Amino acid sequence: MNNLIIFWHRKDLRLTDNLGLFFARENTNKIIGIFCLDPAILQSDDIAPARVKYLLGSLEELQKNYQKLGSDLLIFHDSPINIIPFLAEALKAEKVYWNLDIEPFARKRDKIMKSALEAKGIKVETFWDQLLHPPETILSKTNTPYTIYTPFWRNWSQQDKQKPFPSISNLSSLKDEEYNISKNLGLIPLPSLKDLGFIWDNELLLSSGEVAAQERLEYFCRYLLSDYNENRNYPSIDGTSQLSPAIKFGTIGCRTLWQNTIEELENAQSDEARENIITWQKELAWREFYQHCLYFFPPLAEGAYREQFKVFPWQNNEKLFQAWCEGKTGYPIVDAAMRQLNETGWMHNRCRMIVASFLTKDLIIDWRWGEKYFMQKLYDGDLASNNGGWQWSASSGMDPKPLRIFNPASQAQKFDSEAEYIRRWLPEISHLDTGELVTGKIFPLSAQGCNYPMPIVDHNQQQREFKQIYQNLKN
Repeated sequence: MNNLIIFWHRKDLRLTDNLGLFFARENTNKIIGIFCLDPAILQSDDIAPARVKYLLGSLEELQKNYQKLGSDLLIFHDSPINIIPFLAEALKAEKVYWNLDIEPFARKRDKIMKSALEAKGIKVETFWDQLLHPPETILSKTNTPYTIYTPFWRNWSQQDKQKPFPSISNLSSLKDEEYNISKNLGLIPLPSLKDLGFIWDNELLLSSGEVAAQERLEYFCRYLLSDYNENRNYPSIDGTSQLSPAIKFGTIGCRTLWQNTIEELENAQSDEARENIITWQKELAWREFYQHCLYFFPPLAEGAYREQFKVFPWQNNEKLFQAWCEGKTGYPIVDAAMRQLNETGWMHNRCRMIVASFLTKDLIIDWRWGEKYFMQKLYDGDLASNNGGWQWSASSGMDPKPLRIFNPASQAQKFDSEAEYIRRWLPEISHLDTGELVTGKIFPLSAQGCNYPMPIVDHNQQQREFKQIYQNLKN
């Protein structure tokens, strides 16, 4: 039980319900965790400072948890390809374990890593930890991947799910000479956000780490899940799980989430309560659907799924895009949502759909501009979910209703009828009449007095123009 296994952490920053880590512990008690702060990721043009803050906080907690068990989490600021094969060889590690990822960048990197390790005689073990069902296990009757959510859900929801794996315990650490070897290869203390060149002074909606994620899950299940179906659509209400960053970085396991829904279903006292729980299960399945899509169709990361959107003549007006980014479109519900994103690194899901529809269908700007801007801001920014959501809104993705267009005014009237959300994020117009705020029909003199912009486009006119462009392409 004393052969060393290196566990390479990526999107699984936890010790509990961690598939690969659990099986590593079944083989040995000498496990060392490793995390590489990869400059290729940190220096990319779609990195969000808020996301790096959540990452560092989660790593800090994970490192302390390793130390409590008698081991450590080693931190390196380099490409994992430059570190792990040489570290494993120098420490005479028997194996390197990691959990798989569906993103094209990660899959390419993992293939290189596996070859480099095996060339040095080091065994590799990999696991599907971030999915309840690996992609190859959920296929249609014709043995092809699903491209529509509903049949995917029918199949996926009927499959047996693994129960959560217990936390690992009682590890042994490296010897002093082994630590010295690690230091010579670039081992560093966990850096601060500032050390990495980022600034994010605002609080995050969900605190980093495994403990905060578990606490939020318990709170959500106890107080919010029973009204989820209705309340999740209202941005002024705390009605969603807000666990998206925890799922993205794996500070909570997908089996843990699912098991909680099963327990809640068993304790549900009414059909309505069960319906609310199943609605949240469907949301978890949407996330997994998008991951399966990206796994089977890697080009989604770069462009549209639907053929006509691969050649769509987007107008891409830079000035209009900047107004959208800054929350200065003259459409209060859109501007409130963009202010929330810019100030908190998060946006309510209903509002994500509203602003995405506005960018693509009202401003006629390429959805990839919005997708990238979201990734530059969101602390829960995840390629599969973000890309899937944007393509859904733009009508370029896997969606049987390709021309879904949101009217900002009717969305605000339905989901923020008292303008509570709008008033919170647009304090300069908070004193105006509720009717003006939710319809967006603010008198020019009032807007001027508040230094608030008039609408930068006419929704009805732009909607007609978008439909015409779409029809021309279709014909």
